[in-house]
Amino acid sequence: MPITEDFLQSFEQGLNPQFPERSKIPAKIVGFGEISSIFKINPYNDWVIKRLPLFTKKKEANLYSINYNTYTSKLKQAGLGLPKDKIFIISDKKVVLYLAQEALKKEDLCQNKLHSLSNDKVIEMLNNILFNIKKIEDFNRKNKPEIELSIDGQVSNWALVNNNELLYFDTSTPLFKINGKEQLDPELLLNSTPKALRWIIRKFFLQEVMDRYYDIRLVFIDLIANLYKEKRQDLIDETIKNANKLLPENVGMITRKEVDKYYANDKFIWQLFLALRRMDRWLTTNIFNKQYEFILPGKIKR
Repeated sequence: MPITEDFLQSFEQGLNPQFPERSKIPAKIVGFGEISSIFKINPYNDWVIKRLPLFTKKKEANLYSINYNTYTSKLKQAGLGLPKDKIFIISDKKVVLYLAQEALKKEDLCQNKLHSLSNDKVIEMLNNILFNIKKIEDFNRKNKPEIELSIDGQVSNWALVNNNELLYFDTSTPLFKINGKEQLDPELLLNSTPKALRWIIRKFFLQEVMDRYYDIRLVFIDLIANLYKEKRQDLIDETIKNANKLLPENVGMITRKEVDKYYANDKFIWQLFLALRRMDRWLTTNIFNKQYEFILPGKIKR
């Protein structure tokens, strides 16, 4: 059943961001991204809906939509499989972009297949993910500086469907460069962060976080370190070995020590970031008596 703009307009008007299940049109949270929350809403269960309340003007959302379509088309050109999708821009008292994406079965998500497949099949799946990340590196090498794509290669961003067809679905942050210039306004990413801390994040973290997704070595390290969060540390050494086989010749080999250090630092940063966002939500709703637009996850196991 196709989703309509009128339906999402009604959903947005009646949304309770703190308790989405209590909204006028109840929504079930099925996931979270760094800048989006992910819903399922009856009767549109064939879709997941990502909500991005990042914009102050409709012009910003329109540009984001254009960038998204460019980014996804280039990912496909590079050889990645993506689920079906559609963008809606809801503009009333505020501007919100909704990305509707074809729903995938829970058992097809690669983070779940880490625990349902045999070890041999899991290694095969991880190698497939590494190979698809390498496709982005190959695309960039051929097309820079005209265009350069980023990718967040964590296991939780992939699904394995239809007898081994790999799909990448973390497309809602369209990071790509044209002639070396980032096309996404980084200030939009800061809109989900506490206002008092934005200058610190902008000065010390933002560019580093954005740049990591263009570096195949760091993307591989991020993927491998994520196996700690997914409770499959036993796969790390072999995945390091297989990732090193795909690195360009002029790039240093990944080590276990480096992966361990990366995971510890990343875990600390994201736990701190989430704690600060929760504090910001409390201040916004209890002290300033305003609606906090972002939906935050509960306790995350890392």
